[in-house]
Amino acid sequence: MNEIDRLSEFLQRLTPLSRSCLLSELERLELCGIDMPGSADIQSRLRAEFRKDGSTHARATNPSRYFFAPLELLLIDGAPEHANAGRISRNTLTPIWEWICRDLLPTMARDYIKAINDQVAANNPKEVQKIASTFQTKVVKVLESSLTSSESAESARAKLAQYTASRTAFDDVLKMLQVLRAGDALPKFNEKLPEKIAKFDDGHVAQITTQLDAFKRAHPQALPFALALVARRLKTSWQLVRLATKAAASKAAADVAATPYACVVPMVLDRLDDRRLALRIALRHNRVLIARDLLTEIYEIEYALKVRIDGIEHCDWGVRLQQLMDAIAALVSAEVSRFPANVGHILGSRRLRSHDTLGSKLTYLAWKGRDAMQDGAAAFRKLIGQN
Repeated sequence: MNEIDRLSEFLQRLTPLSRSCLLSELERLELCGIDMPGSADIQSRLRAEFRKDGSTHARATNPSRYFFAPLELLLIDGAPEHANAGRISRNTLTPIWEWICRDLLPTMARDYIKAINDQVAANNPKEVQKIASTFQTKVVKVLESSLTSSESAESARAKLAQYTASRTAFDDVLKMLQVLRAGDALPKFNEKLPEKIAKFDDGHVAQITTQLDAFKRAHPQALPFALALVARRLKTSWQLVRLATKAAASKAAADVAATPYACVVPMVLDRLDDRRLALRIALRHNRVLIARDLLTEIYEIEYALKVRIDGIEHCDWGVRLQQLMDAIAALVSAEVSRFPANVGHILGSRRLRSHDTLGSKLTYLAWKGRDAMQDGAAAFRKLIGQN
């Protein structure tokens, strides 16, 4: 028996759910930059089985898809290992579902799967949604009662580790719990948002802030997910920062950190980290034009954060920003160094940093002058009020 036959035999010994879980785990490792010999062939075989459209992104099977439906707008296809405030990695859904079916609620899960499959076969979507909602409520109640102590939480974490080596799978379980607790509040909030926000100007910021204030009063723990829904409507992810900078007394990092929506800054840094991961994958597969576009966007995010938050380099936000930019610079340097010094590389072009042009530098200085005047006027008004 050759190696291919042995591989096929091994895969067929696994349950369909286990094969799906294996595919998600191999994709997770690839996104984390871990090379597994023979992984490409295994992934190709498993994708042919589970993803008829050839997609490289994980998709849950029918019963679990209905269960996870409330999470759909919050799912991302990146590696679970890095921070994703307000978002859940799609690659953790399969191990979470297997944990639910095998450890959390095995009997109820079997009943749920049978009921869903029966109603899908009967083409009864309303009943399908009702069954899924009922099972979601059961899972929420069990999680609320079983995660009340540190011991039970560690037990759940250990059980999850049997299905994935991801360190953040348990965190995604907690996020799932918060989303399911919010019920239809998140879909209703999402429906009220503009379809697209091309320019996140003062009017839009005020409108969205009012909506967020109301949502936060009713569902404070689900606020990061509402912010993630707002981010989906923005033309560029860094514009989310305006929810904090607009409400701040000044552009100083300390004043921005004191606003109710200061959490958007690390959320934007999360998205910068997304671009770093995507850049690494693009370079690994020699997709230089994709890498160029990603790098351009990365430089724009870096510039926006530095322009809109004074002194960011002296706080934790700035430390993380610098760490990300250092990691990105290392990727670019490694790519450029593959070519002779006399051969220019598109990723080494200064044009990618559009804000380094003379016009942009003059605009930057004008903004700084305007900000200094506004901050001074605000301080003067505050002083007069105190007197």
